Amino acid sequence: MYISAKEAVKSVKSNDHIFIHSVASVPFLLIKTLVERYKELKNVSIYSIHTEGFAEYAEFKYSESFNLKPFFIGQNIRENIQNGRGSYLPVFLSEVPSLFRNGLIALDVALISVSPPDKHGFCSLGPSVDISLAAIQSAKIVIAQVNRFIPRTHGDGFIHFSKINHLVNHDQELPEIDIKPISEKHKKIGEHIAKLIDNGSTLQMGIGDIPNAVLSCLMDHKDLGIHSEMISDGILSLVENGVITGSKKSKHRNSIIASFAVGTKKLYDFIDDNPFVKMLDFSYVNSVEVIRKNPKVVAINSAIEIDLSGQVCADSIGSKMFSGVGGQMDFIRGASLSEEGKPIIAMTSTTKNGDSKIVPYLKEGAGVVTTRAHIHWVVTDYGAVNLYAKTLKERAELLIKIAHPEHREYLESFLVKN
Repeated sequence: MYISAKEAVKSVKSNDHIFIHSVASVPFLLIKTLVERYKELKNVSIYSIHTEGFAEYAEFKYSESFNLKPFFIGQNIRENIQNGRGSYLPVFLSEVPSLFRNGLIALDVALISVSPPDKHGFCSLGPSVDISLAAIQSAKIVIAQVNRFIPRTHGDGFIHFSKINHLVNHDQELPEIDIKPISEKHKKIGEHIAKLIDNGSTLQMGIGDIPNAVLSCLMDHKDLGIHSEMISDGILSLVENGVITGSKKSKHRNSIIASFAVGTKKLYDFIDDNPFVKMLDFSYVNSVEVIRKNPKVVAINSAIEIDLSGQVCADSIGSKMFSGVGGQMDFIRGASLSEEGKPIIAMTSTTKNGDSKIVPYLKEGAGVVTTRAHIHWVVTDYGAVNLYAKTLKERAELLIKIAHPEHREYLESFLVKN
């Protein structure tokens, strides 16, 4: 039933298109063994969203062997992309599964991690269903690292072992994300956003300082729901204290809905065999039509910079790619169409270097992820403003009010032009 990793990755050939399982489900042994074959491989295209841990295949010395084509850029491959050894593929995350299923991107091999088969022969994709389910369904060859540390999650992520071409048995603990103390700036942002969240709201948020700060401010709320492309440790105390119940949702009432989970072992233990949590395909979770059916959807997303007209750059620093469009527009639009929904862009007022993130114009080459026609709420450490139904001049005036005080006079000098 099981074969060695060395034998399994022989299925990968030069010029193949391969997929690597997402986020915390990275099959590290399969990747390590594949990279060891680099001298005999040329131009292998690697498709993925964010992956945790060291991405050895992104190193310069393997450039002729592996060509990265990510749908989202994480820290572990950023240098590769920014130096032109790979190239970002811009697309809404809700649409990536259809690229595989419709054959627009034809996958030869999928490298995945799964839990051991249960008594019925079903393995679980664990914390990452996202685009991974579509990749498995579409790839010609599926190679799975069977890992007892992969939690068995409910939802879409079950695959019968008979659908896997090669099984490699190797246990490896999942990568964990450190939970950092909440800074004063992020605490203020969390407090501003918490005031916008009504009891009974359904939340979407990512991972990081701002989402953690928001979640830490919600302990006095009631009957919150989760419908989010990802979940992390920030939800755990709210579930434990009965704040997150999902009882007011229209879709998947009394359930947490997500596509992937990443955090600490406590989170992975929480989602293991937990019927309260359902891990579903991106094409469903990030569907605007699905998102909007829940009332009071609050979508909280981040930005690198916002110009005075309300254009949001969230994927690049000028022309230098930094992350990706992700699911921001999926949820911004879904929340805006939800009954009493609130799409929110949240960011600190300044960069680490003290530069304003509210700017007269986006940097040359910057990508617009959320357009000025889609923008609603913007929150910084200096307050929250709603730009929806406001003129360009009114928007600029509102944004200046939540900019860092040191930059307001400079920004005001551009008001006459808006």
